[in-house]
Amino acid sequence: MENGKGPEEIEIIIIDIELFVREGREVPKGHHYHYLIMIDRHKYKVEHECLTGRELLTLAGKLPVERFQMNQRFRGGKVVKVSYDQKVCFTEPGVEKFMTIPLDQTEGGK
Repeated sequence: MENGKGPEEIEIIIIDIELFVREGREVPKGHHYHYLIMIDRHKYKVEHECLTGRELLTLAGKLPVERFQMNQRFRGGKVVKVSYDQKVCFTEPGVEKFMTIPLDQTEGGK
């Protein structure tokens, strides 16, 4: 009986990062996982377990990226700035969601 699937096809499992972290579950790694990440209250499906700050800003439509700052929130409320070239892995313990902040053009001019 033919089911239309080749022998090497793998079922893709979508992992909701925020849900897994809030439930205290370890986020699994592997090529057969895709991840739902939260940026500014919007969910995005990504196929890689790691992205850079620049890639996250682009994904969220925050362009040009130099006008925005990306922050990463961890379980427990800790917030850390993510630099443009910094790689963030969603499978790291405690990664919960991401927030962007528009950079003020007049910042630094007092």
